Amino acid sequence: MEQPIAMNTLSQILEKLRLKGNDNELKLTDHGKMQSKTLSKIYKPEDLTIVKTYRFEGDSDPADNSVLYLVEDQEKNIGYILDAYGIYSDNLGSGFDDFLKKIPTENRDEQELFC
Repeated sequence: MEQPIAMNTLSQILEKLRLKGNDNELKLTDHGKMQSKTLSKIYKPEDLTIVKTYRFEGDSDPADNSVLYLVEDQEKNIGYILDAYGIYSDNLGSGFDDFLKKIPTENRDEQELFC
């Protein structure tokens, strides 16, 4: 059996999602919900499950620190939420953090998600 290639960078994971047809980015709307433009859907926290979390830390630049949340909706569509750490976050205020805290978490194996 062929061993999966380790995915160590954000770009490797995003490319793998794209190749699987799961490059559905979700962004927080002004109304406090997540929206996927590629799926034409708007989500409340209870509509999603975080199935994998990746943290990336830049070797020399704190602006390179980011978190990638892989999420699944109730129809088994996979998407992702991307955010930077701390002061470099694209999401100001507590709305983004509050939304994430309400999403149930189920940590899945990479092979289950990418094979």
